[in-house]
Formats: sequence, structure tokens, C-alpha cells
Amino acid sequence: MTDANRLSATEAARQIAAGTLTPRALMEACLARVAARDPAVHAFIHLDPDQARAAADAALPGPLHGLPVGVKDVLDTADMPSQYGSPIWTGWQPRSDCSAAAITRRLGGVVMGKTVTTEFAHRHPGPTANPHNPAHTPGGSSSGSAAAVADFQVPLAFGTQTAGSIIRPAAFCGVVGYKPSFGTISRMGMKIMADSLDTVGVMARTVADCALFAGAVAGRDLGDPEQKPERGPGVGLCRTPHWDQASPETQALLARVAKALVRAGARVEDRELPNSFAALAEAHNVVANSESAAALAWEYSVAPEKLSDSLRERVEFGMVCDEATRANAYQLFHDCQDRFAGHTEGLDFLLTPAAPGEAPAGLGWTGDPIFNYLWTDLHVPCVTLPAGTGPNGLPLGIQIVGRRGEDRQTLAWAQWVAAAIG
Repeated sequence: MTDANRLSATEAARQIAAGTLTPRALMEACLARVAARDPAVHAFIHLDPDQARAAADAALPGPLHGLPVGVKDVLDTADMPSQYGSPIWTGWQPRSDCSAAAITRRLGGVVMGKTVTTEFAHRHPGPTANPHNPAHTPGGSSSGSAAAVADFQVPLAFGTQTAGSIIRPAAFCGVVGYKPSFGTISRMGMKIMADSLDTVGVMARTVADCALFAGAVAGRDLGDPEQKPERGPGVGLCRTPHWDQASPETQALLARVAKALVRAGARVEDRELPNSFAALAEAHNVVANSESAAALAWEYSVAPEKLSDSLRERVEFGMVCDEATRANAYQLFHDCQDRFAGHTEGLDFLLTPAAPGEAPAGLGWTGDPIFNYLWTDLHVPCVTLPAGTGPNGLPLGIQIVGRRGEDRQTLAWAQWVAAAIG
């Protein structure tokens, strides 16, 4: 019999609805896993077992009834500290839940604890280790969420993405990460860092789990990805302008996946975006750092010495960025967002790397978001799927990219791809 903490969220929900599993039993299994493993993984920054048990016992009926959820610590919770990965906010206790946590509870989900984030969801890492090999990074900034889900400590978790902070750690940890179209899940009650980019998303161990969780919280019907489509998809193999930064194993992985999709009935063709899209790399830095400088104006004013050197440098870059540079970056964002759908005409989705390769060794660097920022800038939905392992035995992921607003279709095709690659 499968341990309850290893059940998918959809299967756990079925068993709870059928009365063969209770929310308390599921929570106890998750807590036992945390007790056994989190001293090495460090996925949670706050978890009170008695509080989690009481919340499971009090879970409301609904589509998420009894399902434990990890909440990234840039999202406020009324009954747990929200410290944003920064010593400036040590011990801070908000008076209200963020929208995502409040809706989760209203729909029967159980906020189990707060998962580790990098500093203000930027790049300075927290203590979380990759559960597959603790000598390697889990990625960032949603490090704790990815590690907790991968390590079977919790079936569902919230992440956020400004560049690659859902997709990259999910790929490094070997779970499914879903970054919805921009604005799909409310950001009210989030410590916003880049208003034009920050996106709340989810992590789980199956595509169907992501659809269940995100659809419930967003109030959208994201469908049942496990229903098989009547035809094979049109797939654009998009290597992006940064293909030379993909490791040999990632380049081989994409070729192997493309062949598997053709065997399963897909039509696969090369599809690259125009050269103008490559300029989004510089524009992303301008927008992200300028908006972060505004978001951290108070912190920089009262406690600059408590910001990491790397974040302080980015804030200072944003502070001195001139108006014309910012205006040009925003204009490029808008132009590329408007043109993207046209450049994917005739396709159902793009297939592209989720990360350059395996999770890097060490915990001092969370990895490069070079294969993620583009899609965040375009506000489109992305799903990463586990797709094998690299030379060090660590997970490799692929990324499914859809058009803005086509989240239901993107999730359905992601499940199709998952089945095709086994």
C-alpha cells in the first residue's frame, strides 16, 4: 500500500471524498516525512505540527478538502510568520492571509507550513538542499516548495516566478511546475518585487494535480488533463537564442523528446522567435531591477546593510536606471507580447529547455534562469515536466510553453507529452 504522503493530490482527494483516507491521516504521513527528512532538506522555514494537525481536523469541504499545501514565504499568512527570506523581516506576523492562502483554506486545503524562499524571491539562496542530492541546489527562488513536493513532504505548494523561480527549481527537483498566464492567480498579499513580472504558480507531482490546485484557487476550469485529445499536437521545437548555454545532456534530451513526440503522433517542427525577442534579456533586467528598487525602497532606506550584496547591487542599478531606458524596455515587452501569438501560428505549444542542465553543485547559487525569463516576460503559461536524469543522476526537465490565456490547453498538452515520454 502506498504511503499516504506519496499519493498524488488528485488521488488523495478521491480517497478523502470516498472516506478511505482522512485529512488527519494524510497530514500525519506528511509530518512524519518532514520529521525524517527535513533536517537534511530544509524545505520549511516554519512548520508547527500541532497547528498543522488542528488545521487538518478543521478542513472545510471543497475541491481541496484535506490536501496539505506548502506556502512560499513571500506569500502572507495570518497564522504563521512571513519573513520573505530576509533578516529585515525576522518574526514578522501579518494580520491577514494572502488571497491564494485564504482561498486555499476556504476550498478545504490545509496550509501546512511556510516553505523557504530566497531573499525577497531574488537570487540570494536560503538553506534548502536538493532532496535528490543535498550537495546540489534545489534552484530558486521557490526552493522550499520544489524540494518539499519532490521529497514527498507535501503534495502541493505555491511558488512565484519573476524570471524562472517556478520552472527552474521544479526541473532541478524533478516535479511538475506550472507558471500560469500572468495574473491568473491573485497576488494580493504577496511581497511583490516586480509588478510587471511576478506570477503566482504551483508545484505538484502530476499535471492533473497542478490543474486541480491552480484551477480551484484561480476560480477557473482548467480541465482534466488526463483526458486524451483526439489528435496529436503541432509542436514547435524552440531552442531559444541561448541554445549554446544548454548542456550536452539538455541538447540531447530535447532531441530525444522530440523523437518520442513524433512517434506518439505529434507534428514537430523547428520554430524560433525573431531576433528582436533576444533583446528581452536586457529588457528583463531593466524592468525587474527597476521595479525591485521601488518595491524595496523602505528596506534599502532603513536597513541596506541587511540586504545581500547581490540584491543591493540590483536595487542600486534600478535606482539609477533612466526613464528612457525603462520606457524602451517596457515598449519591447509590450511589442513582443503582442506579436508572440502570431509567431506560434499553426502550433499547439513550444517545446524548450526548462533549465541549462542538472542542478549545479553547491548551495551558494540557485542556477541560471536563461531559459525561463523570456516566457515570464511574455506573460504566457509554462509547464515543466520531469524527463529523465543527467550524468550525475539528477533530474532533467523540459518546458511546455503555450499562448497567453490558453492555460487549459497548455496543461492538457503537457499531460499528453508526459504520457508520450513515459
